[in-house]
Amino acid sequence: MKHRLRIFTGEEKSLEQNDQMVNVRFGEIADALAEAAYYRRTWISDFSDDEVKIPTDLYAILTAYSHLRPGA
Repeated sequence: MKHRLRIFTGEEKSLEQNDQMVNVRFGEIADALAEAAYYRRTWISDFSDDEVKIPTDLYAILTAYSHLRPGA
């Protein structure tokens, strides 16, 4: 994956949200997301209103997992 950085000078009218999209395997981002959520990194909340597309089976697992109660 090629990384490209851009310098924001304030001269651009606006940054488009859907400027570029990338496809990544869930395994490539899972550890980073888990660590960021565990340590309550600020950048996680920056994306809290964004929508993501996930497979229906992953959605079903996440929904079921969120309803589990921790053992006593």
